[in-house]
Amino acid sequence: MKNRIISKLIIAALAASVMFITSCVPWYEVTEVYEDVSEGSKSIADSDPSLIPDYFGEDVIELGGGRPCFNEWDIENITGEHYSDLDGLGRCGTAYALLDRSMMPTGKREEIGHIKPTGWRQRKYEGIVDADPPFLYNRSHLIARALAGEEANEKNLITGTRYMNATTMLPWEEMVMRYIEDTNGHVLYRVTPYFKGDELLARGVEMEAYSVEDKGSLCYHVFVYNIQPGIELDYATGKNRKE
Repeated sequence: MKNRIISKLIIAALAASVMFITSCVPWYEVTEVYEDVSEGSKSIADSDPSLIPDYFGEDVIELGGGRPCFNEWDIENITGEHYSDLDGLGRCGTAYALLDRSMMPTGKREEIGHIKPTGWRQRKYEGIVDADPPFLYNRSHLIARALAGEEANEKNLITGTRYMNATTMLPWEEMVMRYIEDTNGHVLYRVTPYFKGDELLARGVEMEAYSVEDKGSLCYHVFVYNIQPGIELDYATGKNRKE
């Protein structure tokens, strides 16, 4: 339990440090980076997933120097929420939105237990998974319910470990939520699951955020690995066992 608490503190500290030290250069100063800004950008997982390394012991890594891939077209044209259609294997794709306070939920949480994302091979691990009951997998929202109010949307739910869903993704989601609550501003936000080849269990999620009105006082670009300490995952199928 002590190690889990320390791990949570490390993730939270990383999230806080990225928010304060990352400087997002205004788009108009770096337009030369983009060959074509007549259409929206793509995340690294969609454009060049070879840039995302296999898990090497770091639960969260920074991508692109902490600067999201959004371009000027995104800033000027994206509104509302957008969820990719499921692919031929039934897997989720990119979810993105221009978030604001009006999108946050006010009602009770709805039931989502009937959704079975790809790779859903559920098991309990007493003494390993920090949950009650200690189920390995959660139905992980790409765009968190707290940010957009989405419930049983199969295009927004992937199979994520309890550790990824409740420990390593959460600080980044809470950062966006606090920013919107404190400033009443808008945040351009994108989460892209990364499935390697035909695997059914995502290796992790790429998370990007950029506050619009103040040109990036909130700004991050990270990859969060879909891992569970003490458990070996088969990403091809979602099967799992103790290490």
